[in-house]
Amino acid sequence: MLDAYSILWSDLAALKRRWPRYLITTLMSPILYLVAFGWGLGRGINLNGTSYLEFVIPGIIALTAMTTSFNGAGTRLNVDRLYFKSFDECLMAPVGLPSLLLGKALIGVVRGVLSSVGFLAVALLIAPHMHISLPFVLGLLLCCLTFAFLGVLAALLARSHEDMATFGSLILMPMTFLGGTFFSLAQVPFGLKMALYALPLTHASLFLRAAALDQPLPWASFLILLAFFAIFLCGGMLALKRMSV
Repeated sequence: MLDAYSILWSDLAALKRRWPRYLITTLMSPILYLVAFGWGLGRGINLNGTSYLEFVIPGIIALTAMTTSFNGAGTRLNVDRLYFKSFDECLMAPVGLPSLLLGKALIGVVRGVLSSVGFLAVALLIAPHMHISLPFVLGLLLCCLTFAFLGVLAALLARSHEDMATFGSLILMPMTFLGGTFFSLAQVPFGLKMALYALPLTHASLFLRAAALDQPLPWASFLILLAFFAIFLCGGMLALKRMSV
C-alpha cells in the first residue's frame, strides 16, 4: 500500500491544486441530466410509488462515478504513457506491478468519489428523503473501483489518444443511456433486458437505487459488479506484465 500511495501521490498533488475547478467541471453533466430528465421529462411520473426524480438520482450518481472514475484513471494514464512518456519511469521504479496498477487506479477512485459525493450533496437538497446507508457507500466505492480499473485497462491497451475516445464512444456512451440510469429495466423487452444486464453500469444503478430508496438490496448485482472489478483488475495486470517485459 505504501508503494501504491507513492504512485498515487503525484496525481493527488495535481488534483489538490485544482480540485474546485475539477469539481465544478465534473458536476455540470450530472446536474444537467438531473434538470433535463428529473425535472423536465420526468415531472409528474411515478415508478412503483416513487417519484421519477428520486428514481433517477441514484442512477445519475452511478453514471457520475463511472465517467469520473474511468476518465480520472484512464485519461491521466493515457497522457502520461503516450504524451509525457513518464509512465516508463514508473515501470523502471522499484515498485511491484500490483502496487503500480493500484496506485494508477486509485486516482480514478478519488476523483469518482469526490464528484459523486459533490453531486449527492446537491441531490440531497432536492430529495432529502434518500437513504444513505453503509451498503450505499460500499456500492459507490465498488462502482468507482470497477470503472477506475476499466480506465487503467483501456489506457494500457490504447495505442493513441484517439483509441481512448473510441473506447468512450463504443463502451461508455451506450452504458450511459442503456445502463438503467434513466429508465426501469422492467419496461424493456426480455431479450434487450438480458443484454442490458451484461453492462456493469446496470448493476451499479440497480444496487445504488435500491440502497438509496431503502428497498431490498439486489446482492446479485453487487456480486456481478464485484466480478467485473476482478476481470478488469486481472486484465490490467496482464496488460502491465506484457508492457513491462
